[in-house]
Amino acid sequence: MAESSDSTLLDKESVSTTANNKREAHSDSSDSVTKKLRSSDTHEEPKAEITVPKNGSELYFEIEADAAEDKGSRHTMEDASVVLPDADLEFPGKLRCAHFAIYDGHGGRLAAEYARKHLHANVLSAGLPRELLDVKAAKKAILEGFRRTDESLLQESTKAGGWQDGAAAVCVWVLGSKVFVANIGDAKAILARSSPTDGSNNTSDGSTPIKAIVLTREHKAIYPQERARIQKAGGSVSSNGRLQARLEVSRAFGDRQFKKVGVIATPDVHSFDLTERDHFIILGCDGLWGVSLFFSYCIILIVMHTTTMLGVPIPGILLFPYDCRFLGQVMLLILFRSY
Repeated sequence: MAESSDSTLLDKESVSTTANNKREAHSDSSDSVTKKLRSSDTHEEPKAEITVPKNGSELYFEIEADAAEDKGSRHTMEDASVVLPDADLEFPGKLRCAHFAIYDGHGGRLAAEYARKHLHANVLSAGLPRELLDVKAAKKAILEGFRRTDESLLQESTKAGGWQDGAAAVCVWVLGSKVFVANIGDAKAILARSSPTDGSNNTSDGSTPIKAIVLTREHKAIYPQERARIQKAGGSVSSNGRLQARLEVSRAFGDRQFKKVGVIATPDVHSFDLTERDHFIILGCDGLWGVSLFFSYCIILIVMHTTTMLGVPIPGILLFPYDCRFLGQVMLLILFRSY
């Protein structure tokens, strides 16, 4: 269970829907760091293996991940993703590290692209544990990495002509058997987890129910805690729930013009231990989940069915389950296979 009281649990026996949107390839980049962070651009599926102690024995996990995107009716894609199963970069260590993230841009792509290139390196340099797992140190490094990234982004935006776009983010680090989830804004991470295998919760056909666990907390100006901070900073929240009647999210990278009125880049950071009951995590922009929470569960069941029953590889799974006609979206799937 994630260390968060905000998690949402859903149990359903059967849900069906369709998936017919095409999957778009990522664009190439000449930047060396960009190439490392976009390892999903290769033809091989990114994979990693980790070992989890279990009752005196070893439980092995293979991690596969990939991302898909659709820019919808937008002229350009404002969102970005990171798929990095081996995320050591220049900070190698005994502790296996993997990193995955999506950045949901608004008002442009520059903030999302900057965070995609720099956040993970900033978290590593801030002291993300590489030799021995220390949960407190890991969370501190993630918080500091977010702060450094936003600070340098704002400096860069000033030098580059004052671009003012911003980006929400949801990021995952897997350190050994521990999963860390950090988010700002309204992008979400949802975990698919089986119920305990004692037989008490089995469905009528003998299968084990899957729970969709929300691992993130939305940061929107309309929420009381966020509104209070905004008003204390001298900002206002209009009747439509937007900061200064313009910005819906209250935490984001960039958004330089809103920093003085309460927008921050401090993430919520939660962690949980990986077990054989954990099947996959889906990271998605707000529009992917925005139809309804019931629709979120439809996505969970689609992925569960295609991975466990049909054996479809990840690139075949990542089809958008509805037509993104209005907003561009990114969906990133992290799949755990235990053996």
